[in-house]
Amino acid sequence: MTSEDTTALGLIPAPRKVSRVPPGPGPHPLDEETVLSAGPGAEGVARWLRATVGAATGLPLKEGTGDNGIALSLDEALAPEAYRVVVDGRAIRVEGGGAAGLFWGAQTFRQLLGPDAFRRAPIAQGRTWEVPMVVIEDEPRFPWRGLMLDVARHFMPKDDVLRYLDLLAAHKLNVFHFHLTDDQGWRIEIKRYPRLTETGAWRSRTKYGHRASELWDETPHGGYYTQDDIREIVAYAAERHIRVVPEIDVPGHSQAAISAYPELGNTDVIDTTTLSVWDTWGINPNVLAPTDNTLRFFEGVLEEVLELFPAETSPFVHIGGDECPKDQWQQSLTAKNQIVDLGLKDEDELQSWFIRHFDTWLTERGRRLIGWDEILEGGLPPNAAVSSWRGYGGGIAAAEAGHDVVMCPEQQVYLDHRQDGGPDEPMPIGFIRTLEDVYRFEPVPPGLSEEATRHILGTQANVWTEVMQTRARVDYQVFPRLAAFSEVAWSALPAPDERDFAAFDARMAAHYARLDALGVDYRPPTGPLPWQRRPGVLGRPLEGPPPAV
Repeated sequence: MTSEDTTALGLIPAPRKVSRVPPGPGPHPLDEETVLSAGPGAEGVARWLRATVGAATGLPLKEGTGDNGIALSLDEALAPEAYRVVVDGRAIRVEGGGAAGLFWGAQTFRQLLGPDAFRRAPIAQGRTWEVPMVVIEDEPRFPWRGLMLDVARHFMPKDDVLRYLDLLAAHKLNVFHFHLTDDQGWRIEIKRYPRLTETGAWRSRTKYGHRASELWDETPHGGYYTQDDIREIVAYAAERHIRVVPEIDVPGHSQAAISAYPELGNTDVIDTTTLSVWDTWGINPNVLAPTDNTLRFFEGVLEEVLELFPAETSPFVHIGGDECPKDQWQQSLTAKNQIVDLGLKDEDELQSWFIRHFDTWLTERGRRLIGWDEILEGGLPPNAAVSSWRGYGGGIAAAEAGHDVVMCPEQQVYLDHRQDGGPDEPMPIGFIRTLEDVYRFEPVPPGLSEEATRHILGTQANVWTEVMQTRARVDYQVFPRLAAFSEVAWSALPAPDERDFAAFDARMAAHYARLDALGVDYRPPTGPLPWQRRPGVLGRPLEGPPPAV
């Protein structure tokens, strides 16, 4: 197919191969008589199609077979996430190497129907629906294609989380990194430690804008997910072939937990009973005490976490490990004695002891630990994987040492960073990362050895919500850039400088219409709308190109 034909289809992310079917009677129509059949293993995708495409079109898609039909099936000759869509004038066939591949094929089929297929109900009765005559063969570049969503800084209600899972699925992203705890809030119910949510889920006020801002929102803020909420979120994700990676942040970013259970803090350095859930942003000095009591407490937390996030959908558990200042440990006699008793060199090795403990604990229970790249400091546990956020450097070091890596450098794919240098960007944070900048992001750094390259599991975009108080603000920061990121994570693109951004941008014309149908409050290409601006609220813009680190 020509590039013009591919652009006309407007598929995002771009499939590997699109072929034109020889001239025939024209597009394949769908109508009230169109039936849907599901082969063994395809039943879940059939339910999803009826619930989404069926609802949007108003077509019943009854069970049945025939030329006026959609046939879903598995083909073991394909890779598990690979798919094939065939529209050739006979029954429409969607085939996948596994249920996940079949689901991604169904997502492509939905895109072929046009943007109104992304609505929740038909907007015109008796409308004719047509599918272009094409054969699409596709599979992803990376097995890890993710989005991290921070619900600790600003809580996102359960229904909004479910909506984001649908948005991930629509972009063929298959990992949801769920940042559940931080200094500013604890968001998951732990039954044996009820004060984590009774106390730790709520703060009395919130800094409005960057931490240097003089503005405050005096409205108490908080919320948490019950255990049944978590079970629902995990099940909803699994139906969409999305793995959920829960994050319980230790030993830093823990003031919310310490405010609920003061004995978790460094009580020989400060009066931890005076601490409350933090109401501002930045790196917090109040970290967990490196004691056996703290280990036992978080083992109890993680026992409940593992029950809520089953191994088949959550093989990885994220324990944070980032931005843990050592000042209190350097002043703490308890911490000093622990270093001596364990035969450690310094506080970096003390943090490594903390991380290694949970690496062993999780491994014994059939899970894998993943943490931010600071867990490299003091020595990395043998089974641990690394989220490389401070740049490429940590990921390169980990991969070359034989550890699995997820590339998510803040200079490239932190979607809280601003999208433009203009004065109307709301609460501008970080470097300018335009839609094109994200499209030219390359997860595998040049010069990486062949063996190390095999340890790059994939990539994810991260969304930190300090300055995102509402779902609409999150939408504004995430979209449309998540569409570009999804293509980077899925498609076999050429080198960054050789990528055809103009063709991608042309396909975005169709994709903006899909986002409109989905109700996404994205940043328009022409700049923020008046109600998307936040005039007078201090941000922290960083000038110039981001450093290559």
